[in-house]
Amino acid sequence: MSKLKKIFLNFRVMVLILALVLAFVAISPNPWNDGIVIKGIASNSSAASAGIEVSQKGSPMSREKILAINNKPINSLSDYQAAIDSITPNSSVMVKTSESTYTLLARPLIKETILNESETVFVNETVEVNETVNDSVVLVNKTIQKQIEQPKVLRETIGVEPLGFVVDNAPTNNLKKGLDLQGGTRVVLEPIEPVPQETLDLVADSLTERLNVYGLSDVVVRQVSDRPDFLGEGNRFIVVEIAGASEDEVTDLLSKQGKFEAKIANKTVFSGGNDITYVCKTAQCSGLDPNRGCGTVEGGWACAFMFSITLDPAAAQRQADITRNLSIVGESLSEPLVLYLDDQEVDSLTIATSLRGRAVTDIAISGGGQGLSEQAALEDTLNNMKRLQTVLITGSLPVKLDIVRIDHISPTLGKEFLNNAFWVGVFSIIGVILLLLLVYRKVQIAVPILLTSLFEIFLTFGIAALIGQNIDLAYIAGIVLAVGTGVNDQIIITDEALSGKDSDASRSWKEKMKRAFAIIFSSFFTTAVAMGALLFVGAGLLKGFAIATILTLLCGVFITRPAFGTIVGVLLEK
Repeated sequence: MSKLKKIFLNFRVMVLILALVLAFVAISPNPWNDGIVIKGIASNSSAASAGIEVSQKGSPMSREKILAINNKPINSLSDYQAAIDSITPNSSVMVKTSESTYTLLARPLIKETILNESETVFVNETVEVNETVNDSVVLVNKTIQKQIEQPKVLRETIGVEPLGFVVDNAPTNNLKKGLDLQGGTRVVLEPIEPVPQETLDLVADSLTERLNVYGLSDVVVRQVSDRPDFLGEGNRFIVVEIAGASEDEVTDLLSKQGKFEAKIANKTVFSGGNDITYVCKTAQCSGLDPNRGCGTVEGGWACAFMFSITLDPAAAQRQADITRNLSIVGESLSEPLVLYLDDQEVDSLTIATSLRGRAVTDIAISGGGQGLSEQAALEDTLNNMKRLQTVLITGSLPVKLDIVRIDHISPTLGKEFLNNAFWVGVFSIIGVILLLLLVYRKVQIAVPILLTSLFEIFLTFGIAALIGQNIDLAYIAGIVLAVGTGVNDQIIITDEALSGKDSDASRSWKEKMKRAFAIIFSSFFTTAVAMGALLFVGAGLLKGFAIATILTLLCGVFITRPAFGTIVGVLLEK
């Protein structure tokens, strides 16, 4: 039997080959995968209004692709940009993806210039006036037109608003890049008061749902502590990592508890979460309030939004019970429906007389926003509507959170980090090969050591793809450390295999390997215990390092190094 046949028929080597095949399937490398994928959808954009959503589940290779825009094939980012540049304002845009076909409205991009002159405009204003009803004088709300002077604003269309797609080149494998390599925002949150673990679990789940509903992509939410549990109770944190998101986009969403209440006569009628069974987010039943729209206020402009919700029957009955005894004033009830978000009044809505004592499940929620210009007020209004819709869908957090730290990482730096890590790995491999050739002067020893190290790296990346672990700089550093330990273990095995030239020649091959692996397992358990502590400390920033080190060591000790011992034994036998 040839040495090569003897190697491949060995059980340990077959286990290694099987593991490499499974890792290959998990990573699914496809360097020819072209096109672009949708990584996120901007809130209040044309894409969001068309109902396009990005799934946070599945592997990178399963992301939704953009195949064509207005029947123009999209195979690269340059094709996508060319298609976007050809769109005209207020035109319909047909976007074909791997999942469906959508029709979007290309909103015009308006530039506003405040001129050094004024103009007269008429705005609607609600005022209270005295009226006689049933021989009684009561205050009623009436809408009047008011003439005001304001600075004249020149509005001109300068292009098309972004459609709202966050796109990237189609991935060539299933490996997920961490924040260090693709850019984004990392936020460290801490409860304002000590809470039990069950509450912290609920907070983490609620944050994940809130961020997913808001439309942010590549969201990672995890819990960490500044000390291991066996050392006593430490400070607990929640780390949120969002790829490609800005600080302004996530700060309010994470720091706000999102406690929503609707009250009549200071009695809670319903709150966010279980009391609300449906929140409309489509253009048919949400958007600018058609009755109030936008108008000037002191210091700028203000706009109003409106969207419909469906109440749980129990909440609808509470509303009926509270309104049953209210008096009628004009065309509305004597008490308004007041909306509160985090104990701050958002809006006050009049209640029509037809709703008194009725358990109505379909109602409208409204609010508003302000800005120095009409466009700024419109954007603020739509953002406020989006946040309120998100809170109503996900419910309030069980505890308020403080933002301890915010890190924003540029995607350009991520590419530089990745390139540097690659070249460091190449030079390290070259150095190891030269050193092994210098010491052993045998290619049949240096090559198996090199291949075994590469196999360990590949297996570790395969496990990362399988479990959805993000590949960041800490993860890469952990692999480098573990591979260095692996080379040391392989040298121990090699030295034992070559010990036949000295006084230990009488020992059998099994005894030599038993002695080598006794040293290897001792080193493995020592390192694994040290890395285990890092899984729970350092605000989670060292967790990737610990996971990569432990996984690489496990692959080495139980898969690659036993196979390496067999290979070296066969190659060196005479």
